[in-house]
Order: sequence, then structure tokens, then C-alpha cells
Amino acid sequence: MTLPPPPTGTSRPPAGGRCPVATPLYGPDLDGDTMPAFYEKLRREHGPVAPVTIAPGMQAWLVLGHRELLRLTREEQDFSHDPRRWTLLREGRVPLDSPIMPMVGWRPALLFTDGQQHRRMRSAVSHALACINGHELRRSVRATAERLIASFADRHEADLVPHYARKLPLQVITGLLGLDERTGQQLVQAIAGMVAANADSVNAAQRMNTILQGLIEEKRRRPGNDVTSSLLHHPARLTDEEVLHNLVVMFVAGNQTTVNWIATTLRILLCDPAFRSSLTGGHLSVDDALDLVLWRYPPTQNFPARYATRDLEFGGQHIRTGDMLLLGLAGANQDPEVLPPDGVPVTGNRSHLAFGAGPHTCPAQDPARLITRTAVDTIRHRLPDLELAVPESDLGWIKSPWSKGLAALPVRFTEPQLPQAATSHAAEQQAFSQTFPQSGEPR
Repeated sequence: MTLPPPPTGTSRPPAGGRCPVATPLYGPDLDGDTMPAFYEKLRREHGPVAPVTIAPGMQAWLVLGHRELLRLTREEQDFSHDPRRWTLLREGRVPLDSPIMPMVGWRPALLFTDGQQHRRMRSAVSHALACINGHELRRSVRATAERLIASFADRHEADLVPHYARKLPLQVITGLLGLDERTGQQLVQAIAGMVAANADSVNAAQRMNTILQGLIEEKRRRPGNDVTSSLLHHPARLTDEEVLHNLVVMFVAGNQTTVNWIATTLRILLCDPAFRSSLTGGHLSVDDALDLVLWRYPPTQNFPARYATRDLEFGGQHIRTGDMLLLGLAGANQDPEVLPPDGVPVTGNRSHLAFGAGPHTCPAQDPARLITRTAVDTIRHRLPDLELAVPESDLGWIKSPWSKGLAALPVRFTEPQLPQAATSHAAEQQAFSQTFPQSGEPR
């Protein structure tokens, strides 16, 4: 369906006013350490909705207010998910090779639909996720975690980002999709190449599509007990194309956020002695640590996007039809209106916005929490004397305005406590990893 064209123009100031100056939401100076201060500066200067640019010449609004972000996510009649409404895109002012396009380009998937179409797709996705057996998933995560720990246990040191947090969700999620381990690693490589935004990205995207198309064809013929089969045979009758693109959304969105969640939770446990002591003493739980991360360091900082369906006043700004609005998840979590006076969230408080809100709240948050909790719990028990191998001040975040993830987490330990089954599998796993290395590892 072709949407009616919205009125052109994205920056006309309100009557009697002037157009606010937009701040770049990109560049080498914006990393995980500087972003909190960046959000507070925008809040002081512009209020809960701030003008930003996401690429040269591409203006958008960053929603930083907790109350405003709730409205943005709940009121589909004013804020659509369909990027075909974006004025800059409709006017041909967004280059097709722009690095923003992989994130905001339209796909026939639940992230880019509203109303009945969204409900139809979400019913299939939610059902597929609800059919995941929690006990089996926990066992799978624990076994995968133990095999990964065994692969570096003899060295008594590791970087837990590439060696643990990055590998574990990939292996678990590809299994949930119904892929065998070898094909799952090939899919991992293809998606890593696609999101790298380099000369090979187009070829990587084609490899990803080929793998998923093959998976869909196989599950049409021989359904299994997996997410792909559930999507294909749900009463919503998703087309093969819709299944493919919803799998992409589930894999890409679910994988990196879980990587970040695992690594950042481990950082808190390693660097906060008081919290670690309370956890060991039973006063706090691993879930408390997980929630602390979702408040302070949400795995996704900012998320695209909504598009205004009409002219309106919003958060003190004059929003035009077709304007892009970004979900400032990390900034909204810092909103002084919802935080205690000292800025530290109350333990157990889950009113954060790390998973979004409204009809498009992340449908995978329960399995994601189970995966993360099990990953953290397993390494705590298997490496009980785990400690940071560098000063905390040396730890850095990846440079991204979208994702909040650690670049590295080097650790050391002396007495790994692993079951025999995991140890015997370590050599086989290491040989396999050399054949299909993770992104960023040498071939």
C-alpha cells in the first residue's frame, strides 16, 4: 500500500519562534562514557525533546523525557512506525547507501508496521517466543556457557566480551531458530558483515538472505520444535518474506542487546564490591544486577524510530508531519522526574524503558532475561575467584550512539570448577571456532 504523501518540510519553527539548533548524534567523541553528560546537556538546552542530526543534513528529534517517551510509544495515531512516512526519505534526501538505512529502511516486519498489520505479526512472534521451553532454554544456556568457559579455562585469563558474552547468545539464538551449529555460525558471519557498513555489506546481506531462505524452505517441508517453524505455521499466515524479515529483526535486535546485557552485568559484579558482597550474601539477586544495568546502562541507548502523522506540539517542540523521532531510552532512564534524588534507581524497580513501551514493547524480554541471568550465574559459579585483570578506568565502551556495550572485559582466575562433559567438549569447540571464527577474530 502506498501512503499518502505528508506535507514537506521538517524544520519550520513555531510562529514567533526560531528553529532550534540540532546537535549531531554521531561522531568519534560520542561513546559510552560521554553519552550520559551529552543527554543531560540536551535536556538542559531543549527540554525532554531535543533536535539532533543522525547524519550530515538529516535532522531528527531525540525524545529524552520519560513521560514523553511513554506517549511516543503508546500513541500510534500520532507516531507511526512506518519509515515510508519520513519526509526526508520521501523527498529523496537520504542516500540509498547511507549508514542509517539498514536501521530505518522499511521491511515487512513487526518493527515497521502499525495497527492490525503489527498485531498480526506480533501474534505470531509472541506465540513463537512463548513456545520456548524455559527449562530447556536454561539447560541449553548453561551447557553452552560451560563449554565456552572450558575453552579458555586452561589459560586462567580471558576477555569476556569476545570469548563469552559475544559467543553465547549467538549459539543459543541460532539453535532457537532451528539452525544447526555450522549454518548458525555462517549466519553470524553474514549478519556481522551486513551491519559493518563496508564494501562487503551488500554481499553479506545476500548471504544472510540465502541462509534464511534455505532455513524457511526446510522448515516448510519438515517443521521442527523451533521459532522458525512456529512462525511459518501460525494462524496469522505470515508469508515467507515476512518470516524472513521478522527472523532478521529478532536475531539482530536480540543478539547484540543480550551481548551488552551480559557483559555489563559482569562488569558491575566485578567492579562493585558492595554489590558483589550483597549478592554473595543473598541480600540481592542476579536479577537485581540485571535491572541495575537496564537502568544505568541500557544495552540499546537510542532506538529508531517513529514518524509524526500530523503537526503537533510535543515536549515543548513544534513537530511537523513526517518528522523522525528517536527513542532516547538511556536519556529517558536518566530523567530527573522518575529517578530518586541521588540518581540511583531503587533496587527491583522495573519502570525503566530499556525494552521500550506500548504495543511495540520488546516481545523477547523474558527469554533474553533468562539467557542473561543464566550466563551470569553460570560464570559466577564456575569461576568463583574471577577478577578484573585491568583497572576499571581502562575499560571502554564501543563508540556508538545506538548501542551501549563494552569493548573489552579482561579477567583472570585461578580455580575453574567445570563438569567433565564441558571440559571434554572444549577441544572440539575450539577446532570448530577456528573453522568459523567470530566477527573480529583472526581466521
